Amino acid sequence: MSLNRTAKGIVLVPSLLLGAAFLAAAAWGGGPESANRSLALGLGLSLMATGLLTQLFPDRPERSDDDTPAPGPGQPDTASGDS
Repeated sequence: MSLNRTAKGIVLVPSLLLGAAFLAAAAWGGGPESANRSLALGLGLSLMATGLLTQLFPDRPERSDDDTPAPGPGQPDTASGDS
């Protein structure tokens, strides 16, 4: 499992749970809490949308130790052992 996939899950789960909690509060809130219904709806929908949108980002492949970048111009080549 890549690091980006794990990070996506870490963002997805809490945002969906909190978003659902805010939407439930907006749906079942009555009495004096009903004044904040639009705020709860906005927060719930934005949290759920954010969590779902993070799943659309592409996964970057993990770098291994063999994927060392080539030296730039003017830098010595340390990979070949020449000093």
